[in-house]
Amino acid sequence: MKKEVKTDKAPQAIGPYSQGIIAPPFVFCSGQIPLDPANGQLVAGGIEEQTRRSLLNVAAVLEAAGSSMAKAVKVTVYLKDMNDFVAMNKVYTEFFPVPAPARAAVEVARLPRDVKVEIEAIALL
Repeated sequence: MKKEVKTDKAPQAIGPYSQGIIAPPFVFCSGQIPLDPANGQLVAGGIEEQTRRSLLNVAAVLEAAGSSMAKAVKVTVYLKDMNDFVAMNKVYTEFFPVPAPARAAVEVARLPRDVKVEIEAIALL
């Protein structure tokens, strides 16, 4: 049985998808881009600011589901430019305690709204 996760602390879904889905014992967080949920606008700045906002959005969805970043087991990071990996990784480490979740980081041709990063996660409830 699955249940939709909704929160106003992360950007609202703008298509036929949910912010997250609870499917015990996991919660699946949709890819989050650096939109400020307060105003729906992209955050100003470079990869560091975009990574931080994307991860704050992931955290909001996980928390709305009753989970947390500490319970994340798998994260996927989509980067527009793999040259941003080191800077993204510096911010990323601020959000996940040890042991860090399993992760993939891939370079993609294009992301929604031409952002530099999109991040999705799977966590335990």
